Amino acid sequence: MDRLARLSSRFWGLALCFLFSLMFLLFQGGKLAFMLFIMVTALCAYLGLSHWSGISKTQGVRTLTHGYGDREPVLEAGTSLSVKIEVRIPGFWPIPYVSIKDRLIRRGGEEQLFEAFLIPDWKRRGEVSYRTQPLRRGYYHFGRTECATEDIFGLFEHKGTLDLPYSFAVLPQKAHIREWKQLHHLFRGVHHHSATTRSHRETTQINGVREYIYGDRLARIHWNATAKTGTWKSKEFERESLPKTVIVLDRNMRAYKDKDDFELAVSVAASLLDYGARKDLAIGLLSVGKQFHYFEPKLGAGHHKAIVNHLIEVEADGQHALPDVLKNRAKLFSPGIFVGIITPQHGESLAQTLAWIEQRQMVPCPFWIARSQTAAEVEHWRRQMKKGGHMAYAVQFLEELETALGGRFV
Repeated sequence: MDRLARLSSRFWGLALCFLFSLMFLLFQGGKLAFMLFIMVTALCAYLGLSHWSGISKTQGVRTLTHGYGDREPVLEAGTSLSVKIEVRIPGFWPIPYVSIKDRLIRRGGEEQLFEAFLIPDWKRRGEVSYRTQPLRRGYYHFGRTECATEDIFGLFEHKGTLDLPYSFAVLPQKAHIREWKQLHHLFRGVHHHSATTRSHRETTQINGVREYIYGDRLARIHWNATAKTGTWKSKEFERESLPKTVIVLDRNMRAYKDKDDFELAVSVAASLLDYGARKDLAIGLLSVGKQFHYFEPKLGAGHHKAIVNHLIEVEADGQHALPDVLKNRAKLFSPGIFVGIITPQHGESLAQTLAWIEQRQMVPCPFWIARSQTAAEVEHWRRQMKKGGHMAYAVQFLEELETALGGRFV
């Protein structure tokens, strides 16, 4: 309404100028009145015809300058996106400049607004480029692009819109784990005498070559690959069955101090899931917040994608403590599975959780999200876990996960 009132006042002001110049010509006459009338008439004609400048019929194309083309971009949290918008304005009326406003909307209501200006060339074409801020994990889409221009006097603004729909997902950050040595030792019976019931036999069919793990039998060494690469390599055999692993993601909102702690927890879950997919491990996920999600441990690209899609927009919105979450879903777990617990809790609550898992003849492995903890507190926790005989990891930064699990930076 205010904008309409401003436009109306400007319109009537211009109309009064024309009327006064006309009356001055009719009642006063003379060269001065005639020249004044001609100038006001030309000004009114220019301002009136600028409404048909063609801005309302602007055509354009939005492209991502990362080289994705028509494919959906694959981005991880913390990266930014480069965007280029090319516009073409039909018509011939002079346009001094064009304001471009583009909107990037995250599912959940968050919005980023980008504004840039361009001066069209003689073919009434132009382009603008911008780079987004580092993006959070989630689903995004572009809203309508607004194009606006004004006359050279800045009296009237004319607008148009471009509908250039595009959507993409920003994945959680993840660490590239080369080898989880402790897990392999566990299923070979190094840490648990009963591991033979949970380990999985292998066929004699060679499936590939992997990095040498300390303790591999001499007959398992792949001598040709070792000679070619200069580093120890072992044969990898096809498995008749695979170790089943369930990742439990703690989503209790009261357990996390801030969003960055929960983002680290999601990144740890994504890293373990990625490792399991690359190593053909049957891996599942239990995630309980406002809604309950359980993905049974199994193989397959579709299963992996379903868990990743869940991790893209999962939030710490749960109300129940971790021990209660597990006890209420006890029927989901069977003896012998490996349970990875990702949680910022490290006191009595975690101890109860580990005890409950062990009572049901499962193997617990806590991943403590210790981003805001001191080095002394982390070391004390590690000693406690070692004293209890638990395979456990304290994660303060995502980069530490590679080294902690026995991998190397690549």
